[in-house]
Amino acid sequence: MTPFAIAGIQMRISALQDNILAMSHRLDILMARFPWVQMVMFSELAPFGPLPGHAQPLPGPAEDAFRDMAAKHRIWLLPGSMFELAGDLVYNTASVIDPSGNVVGRYRKMFPFQPYENHVAQGEDFLVFDVPEVGRFGVSICYDMWFPETSRTLVSMGAEVILHPTMTDTIDRDVELSIARATAVTNQCYFFDINGVGDGGVGSSIIVGPAGYVIHQAGGGEEMIPVEINLSRVRREREVGIRSLGQPLKSFRDRPVDFPVYQRIPGSETYLQSLGPLTKPHRGSRAGLTEHVPVDDEVSEVPPASIAGFVGD
Repeated sequence: MTPFAIAGIQMRISALQDNILAMSHRLDILMARFPWVQMVMFSELAPFGPLPGHAQPLPGPAEDAFRDMAAKHRIWLLPGSMFELAGDLVYNTASVIDPSGNVVGRYRKMFPFQPYENHVAQGEDFLVFDVPEVGRFGVSICYDMWFPETSRTLVSMGAEVILHPTMTDTIDRDVELSIARATAVTNQCYFFDINGVGDGGVGSSIIVGPAGYVIHQAGGGEEMIPVEINLSRVRREREVGIRSLGQPLKSFRDRPVDFPVYQRIPGSETYLQSLGPLTKPHRGSRAGLTEHVPVDDEVSEVPPASIAGFVGD
């Protein structure tokens, strides 16, 4: 058995002032109540909220404050993520800090929530790190999980736990809960998806085990979520199958086909290219519906939206 205690902190996030002091207070309370916790993670963009005005270079003063917190409590700390200023670019970056206060890695979100986060650049490198005598962990941020290739790559690099800070304040949170569970079971790993509340999300953080069972799903308020996981369970599931049934990682390893869509060979993305540019929809946007201008006595083809009395832009 390889037990390890991880706590997610689902807390109220402000977009108007920094949240670092509040995060420190929450961490102090958590560790006073649950001193057996060995790793703590916050939600995406927890330090400053979703607005990019507080972007700063890394290393920087905010990260230094979190390094002090990790060293104070002798814990592994993932303080959500923050906007990183790198030259003319802004990234959404998560730092991983060890119990001595050292930054062991930084992960830049690969898939910003386009087209709504056009100000955020895309990261290119994956991040996995080892907790000695425990196991290997991978980091993913929010919209990344909508692209299963990101999680599969982390697992192919050996990750047994995926730490996934998120900031979802939209009506698709129920869909994300399904994706979180599917990600855990198809990759036979633990999946920690921690959301914020207030300006930082609608809550409903979720922790899922390698067999797809939900360990905990939070409500819509502030919560501290300390759980002990057993990484031997991951290894057992990967050896004998999910609930002693399917073995998807081995099947993927032994696949007889390479997927041409990933090779970007001519013609492999013809349909995807037909979808048009990645832009925000405008009012009354219609896909594949065009108004036909009648000639002489010809009856016009009228878009269904117009028939219903709605005329788009």
